[in-house]
Amino acid sequence: MKDYTIHRGVDYRVYESEPTTFYAKCTQYGAGCDWLIRVTKMSRKFCWEIRKYNGSHTCTRATISQDHSKLDSNTVAEAIKPLVEVDPSIRVKSVIAKVQAKFNYTISYRKAWLAKQKAVESIFSGDDLVPNIRVLHRVFWSYYPCIRAFRHCKPIVQVDGTHLYGKYKGCLLVAVSQDGNNNIVLIAFAIVEGETSEAWHFFLSNLRQHVVTRDGVGLISDRHDSIRAAIARSNGAWSPPRAFHMFCIRHIESNFLRKFKAPYLQKLIVNIGYSRTVREYETRYQRLRERVEANTNWLDRILREQYALAFDGGYRWGYMTTNLVECINSVLKGARNLPVTALVKATFYRLNELFTRKRAEAEARINAGHVFSELVTSKLHANQRAAGNIQVSCFD
Repeated sequence: MKDYTIHRGVDYRVYESEPTTFYAKCTQYGAGCDWLIRVTKMSRKFCWEIRKYNGSHTCTRATISQDHSKLDSNTVAEAIKPLVEVDPSIRVKSVIAKVQAKFNYTISYRKAWLAKQKAVESIFSGDDLVPNIRVLHRVFWSYYPCIRAFRHCKPIVQVDGTHLYGKYKGCLLVAVSQDGNNNIVLIAFAIVEGETSEAWHFFLSNLRQHVVTRDGVGLISDRHDSIRAAIARSNGAWSPPRAFHMFCIRHIESNFLRKFKAPYLQKLIVNIGYSRTVREYETRYQRLRERVEANTNWLDRILREQYALAFDGGYRWGYMTTNLVECINSVLKGARNLPVTALVKATFYRLNELFTRKRAEAEARINAGHVFSELVTSKLHANQRAAGNIQVSCFD
């Protein structure tokens, strides 16, 4: 009934809506239109039967509205379900465009947003709920292709956390690495209650047990107290010689600025971290010390191995920041307002798409290499035959 009136550009008013009866009239009934309908549910026939119907609407709207009263959020939610299943983080503007293309009406931003929330809840939560369900406290997950991929990546891991901002609060913790072609590889996720010491210990313990199983790995993070506390209680899993914990130089710069309110020294702090030789480090360190001795006293509380290239032993692989993982946080921004199951599925679909694309690229390169090899081989054979003919003719 709604679909009919929306597409015809007419409207009706419900006078009776019961489990076995539906009765409605045109909003212009008695003023230029006699459309009405009465429908009854036939229990024996297991169907609805139209008992009274006056034919098509004869009214015309005085004004053309951009929206339709019967195009409510429930109707829109049913219409956009296929889109939400494919991409749970679909933008509200895309929902509005889809409705406009399908129904020829432009709905409000609020109606589109509400419809998206209902579609997400219906797809990922509605029918899967069971009585006496147990509520999770934290969840860690990784995918086997990601675990395998890390074996071929640089022995470097960057971790960071970002807040969820939908109906369900908490933090999303992410770990990334990078392969030899500088492709970012997501290797693990976790949803936790917040960036607490317990939450980071949960994440890093599972990361070490299930994904980062080799030794000699560099771990880069910010200087959050909870991360340092979690590493301290890791029983050596994230400490030398098994792993080397280092800090993002941008976070050290930010902490320095918050402490001393000296923006003119920010660049010098960063340059100290980027020093590649001991001499270069000492020169810049003394320059900072000459300004105010308290500056270097504060910096001395941080081990040089944790922020300076000259002393990192090569375990940073040249990475001074956590930019890799922060890039991923921005990519997942549209999914951070989803329920837990929808968020997990969003990571699965996006990683599946990534690995599928990378596999196609790899196969294309392999095929191109085979074609090139065959061309080179055939050319060599032709040259050899030509050389053999020349030798024979000279001999003759």
